[in-house]
Amino acid sequence: MIYPNALPFLREIFAGDASGHDFYHTLRVYRNARKIAEVEGGNPEIIELAALLHDVDDPKLFGSSGGRLPNAERFFAENGISEETACWVQKILHKVSFKGTETAIPDTLEGKIVQDADRLDAIGAIGIARAFAYGGSRGRSIYLPDEKPKELMTAAEYAANQGTSINHFYEKLLLLKDRMNTPTAREMAARRHAFMEAFLAQFYSEWGE
Repeated sequence: MIYPNALPFLREIFAGDASGHDFYHTLRVYRNARKIAEVEGGNPEIIELAALLHDVDDPKLFGSSGGRLPNAERFFAENGISEETACWVQKILHKVSFKGTETAIPDTLEGKIVQDADRLDAIGAIGIARAFAYGGSRGRSIYLPDEKPKELMTAAEYAANQGTSINHFYEKLLLLKDRMNTPTAREMAARRHAFMEAFLAQFYSEWGE
């Protein structure tokens, strides 16, 4: 790891998180990003730093900061990160998250890799566990048969949405496989996507028993 000081910093930032955006989520995204970069290339320093910091200023976890990234900025200052590197990473951090119809595609390979790495941790077995952890942390129902998924939400609508955890599969998770930026991530996503489809089939089967 290029930035060993990141580990205690991340443990501090995500201490006590039960929403699925904890310290270990960040480590998995970091590992995913490195795995993708081994095939796709890119600047390893930028990829690793952006992966490590991708959630430290997430508005749904820490509230809005008016477009600023105070926790990332603190890490840059405390670790002597150059202005050029910090600027590059900040541009990635602003575009990583899923925001409904207003989701941005990063304009650099490094950004695309980090976005893919984060999306991979939102699908498959881990993604299923995280979806229900997040829903529970926000007081959302598991499933309401009469409540249908919402399609084509804007960023504001997506952020305000309080739908069920099962609906979240259709509003985001099942969309991610085809929205991966890199061939490597698309290949990695295929089995995870299939696992989610199998889970949903089993869920509906048990619900109707």
